[in-house]
Amino acid sequence: MAIEEDRAVKAAQDTVVRETDQGYRVLGSPEESITHQHDTDRIPRRDITEEDIVDSAGDPESWLTYGGNYEQHRCTTADVITPETVGDLELEYELHVGAESSMEGTPLIVPGDPPVMYQSNGPNHVKAIDAREGDVLWSYTYAVPSDVVLCCDDNNRGVAILDDKVFMTTLDSGVVALNRYTGEEEWYTSTADHESGYSATWAPVVYDGKVFTGSAGGEYGVRGFHVALDAETGDEVWRTWTSPDEEWVGDSIEQSCATNWMTATIDTENEKLYMPVGNPGPDFDGSVRPGPNRNSAGTLCLDMQTGEREWFHQESPHDVWDYDSAAPRMLIRDFEVEHRDYADDAVVSLGKTAWSYTIEADSGKLLNRSEPGVQQLNMFRMIPHIDEGRRMPFMPGAMGGNDWQPPAYNPELGLAYFKMNNSPQEAWWRFEEYEEGKKYWGGILEDEIDQPPEGYNDHISAVGAVDPETGQLVWRDWIDSDAYIWGGLLTTESGVVFGGTQNGDVIAWDGESGDRLWEYSTGDTAISGSPMSWYDPETEKQYVAIQIGGSGWLRRGTAGRDDRLCVFSLEA
Repeated sequence: MAIEEDRAVKAAQDTVVRETDQGYRVLGSPEESITHQHDTDRIPRRDITEEDIVDSAGDPESWLTYGGNYEQHRCTTADVITPETVGDLELEYELHVGAESSMEGTPLIVPGDPPVMYQSNGPNHVKAIDAREGDVLWSYTYAVPSDVVLCCDDNNRGVAILDDKVFMTTLDSGVVALNRYTGEEEWYTSTADHESGYSATWAPVVYDGKVFTGSAGGEYGVRGFHVALDAETGDEVWRTWTSPDEEWVGDSIEQSCATNWMTATIDTENEKLYMPVGNPGPDFDGSVRPGPNRNSAGTLCLDMQTGEREWFHQESPHDVWDYDSAAPRMLIRDFEVEHRDYADDAVVSLGKTAWSYTIEADSGKLLNRSEPGVQQLNMFRMIPHIDEGRRMPFMPGAMGGNDWQPPAYNPELGLAYFKMNNSPQEAWWRFEEYEEGKKYWGGILEDEIDQPPEGYNDHISAVGAVDPETGQLVWRDWIDSDAYIWGGLLTTESGVVFGGTQNGDVIAWDGESGDRLWEYSTGDTAISGSPMSWYDPETEKQYVAIQIGGSGWLRRGTAGRDDRLCVFSLEA
């Protein structure tokens, strides 16, 4: 059956996103969610266990969770592609997914004959695909309410898998569970009221029979939380506010934000969650929330069974620069820092501040802070009031540094890889009355600036490598354009790093030196997706998949939307 006849694809195509004064609005969504089945008999009937997901860290044939493993390393053990062979990588196929919407996702791969890919994109559209042939097996579009408001496009960054189910967060702050073999809905749970400004865009993660999901909507004055749901029923198991009442002043806690809008990292040995937490609210007016605004803009550790708070590491106290700390945390086992006489697990965070932070996993104590990945000019200077008529460009701007773009970690080389933005922005603060469901920034953020700060090197973005043990910036490749870099990275244990750029290029770097080893131009559309990889023993090929297309920030100054999934391959 042709994809043109797919009713779920048609519903996704009819769903449009409009930018308004209050953010993005989703219009034209179907009244009811739609599943369209093509050839579901080709999906091998074998449920995915939690043991499969744990073992997938060392399994070159699978990619069963958002970060490639629970530790969020985004590293494959498939070894056909090496620095010596990557130059022979070729395009295997392109699949037009049919919905020209936000393309920020990471596909998952369930191994088998054939391997089955689960791929998602905006607005809440997901497909099961024969990953060997590129054929769609079923597709699904969620019925997004028309009154959802979104700060930054109709993003969906991926799904989770357990047993016979696929789990996807929904733009109205919910989670939907689909039958993995048929694409039919099993259950839906709302985690918060979207009319208050809550939404959900990240890939959930599943462990110990629970689906872990967070909160987005920090631009609308909501209060951040994290929730565990029963994976079988969708019932809520526990809920924890990211910021406790007693650590904030007065009623400022009510619009404290500190949302958790990217995927949590699972520590299966110690049953902990490490999660990124966003900036306090309102973004730029710190006068209504005095104090350090604890438990915002940093890393939160929770007990996986109870949701009890264990520790928090803050990167930007009393933040007024929108320095979210959004990217997934990388957990490194048996990590040694000789000069600190430390030998235990560590958590690595790459933040909007442009520093990476290596933290003790058990206590949250800082082991080291890296050299900056990009320029820090006028950083941490106070934002002027709008009435002052004063301009103050600062770097990194509100997109970072490292925003949500998931980094990668190569345990063989001991290096963490990042994407960072190096563009100045200006902001002003002003008093704003909070109004439920409306933007609540407490100021203005401006990309178009009169004069860049003195010392700006004119490089807008970079990809680089940091040694988490020493904090040394090992290499950096500046990438220039009129638009910001977006999307995440992939590394192979053999020492290759993959990523897409805002210029439409897929690039492979030598993980040790940063030398460019291979480049492929997909055209002039920005790439916002995060690559992943797997090995198929039937074809004896290693594959790399990445989604091609922009997202809210990147549509400006680029060729706009696209709807492609590009799959590259190299035969052993």
